Amino acid sequence: MSYVRIWVHVVFATKNREPLLKKDFRYDVYKHISENCLKKEIFLQAINGYTDHIHCLISLAKDQTIAKVVQLIKGESSFWINQNNLTDEKFGWQDDYFAVSVSESQTGKVIKYIKNQEKHHEHKSFNDEVNEFMTHYGWESIKD
Repeated sequence: MSYVRIWVHVVFATKNREPLLKKDFRYDVYKHISENCLKKEIFLQAINGYTDHIHCLISLAKDQTIAKVVQLIKGESSFWINQNNLTDEKFGWQDDYFAVSVSESQTGKVIKYIKNQEKHHEHKSFNDEVNEFMTHYGWESIKD
């Protein structure tokens, strides 16, 4: 039997970063994604976000890839949002996403960060958050 625990912090945004995840239904989206992950044997430890993006902390199984897990989450959730007419316009996620590995010793810190997204974004835009990630991980910052 193989024993694998690879933690990944994944962030993905709505198409064009439109603020489509309204407070009155975004928790339903998180709940739906959580239930869908259970069905697909994706271990989702934490999920939360704001009006234009979602953070997930996922532990990959031995036969899962980041790309496949993100595709399953984004594809099914956008279908569900559209099927349930949760937005006035067609909903979609951006093609790109952010994913970094997380040390086992840092999972508690990441879970706390994910759970505090609403409070966090009262003072910081998603663009500023992305640029902080980009700088922290040595990637090129995005422009407004």
